[in-house]
Amino acid sequence: MTYTTQVVVIGGGQAGLAAGYHLRRLGLDFVILDAQSAPGGAWQHAWDSLHLFSPAAYSSLPGRLMPSQSGETYPDAQHVVEYLTDYEKRYELPVERPVRVLGVHRDGGLLRVETDSGTWYARAAISATGTWWRPFLPAIPGHAAFEGRQLHTVEYRSPADFAGQRVIVVGGGNSGAQIAADLAHDTDLTWVTQRPPRFLADDIDGRALFDAATARRRALEEGRTDTGGVASLGDIVAVPPVREARDRGLLKASPMFSRLVPGGVEWVDGTRAEADTIIWCTGFRPALAHLAPLGLRGARGHIATEGTRAVGEPRLHLLGYGDWTGPASATLIGVGRTAREAAHQIARRLSA
Repeated sequence: MTYTTQVVVIGGGQAGLAAGYHLRRLGLDFVILDAQSAPGGAWQHAWDSLHLFSPAAYSSLPGRLMPSQSGETYPDAQHVVEYLTDYEKRYELPVERPVRVLGVHRDGGLLRVETDSGTWYARAAISATGTWWRPFLPAIPGHAAFEGRQLHTVEYRSPADFAGQRVIVVGGGNSGAQIAADLAHDTDLTWVTQRPPRFLADDIDGRALFDAATARRRALEEGRTDTGGVASLGDIVAVPPVREARDRGLLKASPMFSRLVPGGVEWVDGTRAEADTIIWCTGFRPALAHLAPLGLRGARGHIATEGTRAVGEPRLHLLGYGDWTGPASATLIGVGRTAREAAHQIARRLSA
């Protein structure tokens, strides 16, 4: 089957929905292609105890405040899924699912979007596939030698799956700290970080992080000194479970080991720790394989952008992958601004 529209949005998570909201307000014809079988984006695959860093009112997409969750200051992942599902219905966003985009190609004056259920022709495209679908595992010597179980953040669900085990959690960011706190009570836990963990002050949550990212953006736009943004404040938001485990002395980080051995890990001085499971909370890379036919990726895998627009293909915008596609654009509250900018740029280009 072949279809035509003005704009194809690739990805139906928070970034794709924010883009759809602004495209709808501008009166453009568009479709959102989502590879998932249900609404909610990556949030529907998160671990059981995951909570937002911010209260609901500060975790909202454009046009619709997230309602508070009963009994929770910081809503859990299921609440976010319900919010995104309602958002999609409320604004009657044209989401097609499950549709997997195989590749985006130049085709004369149009972009040709090949999928597993047909071909779409469009005058512009927004890629909003995020990073969850491309987990990163570092190249550590002995990786194949370890005889226990290894998994990434995306595969973790509940501490009940590891009760009584010797578990090593690798990663000094928010995911590593939250999963380590989750496991600290019922496992023999070793938490390993590349550098000493940097906890943000206890009174800092997502509201302050968004303000810091916004201040950095303004400083850079005005040619002032880089404020450092969120990175200047620390690496780990002290959400209640993390704070509790830290204050009870359960989150004591060890430095990064040098290699894996059959029964666990080994540090450069020969010290070893035994493990049944290693959980790699080592981040993600942008999921951009569908854009490979355009030949836009640089040496480090990123696509050069001006704002959200791809430098090498001005009909393409990238949304929600991190600060390189807009400050705080990978967050619920932050993606709205860059989604609006992308939609308005596309509208201006189409009208010209």
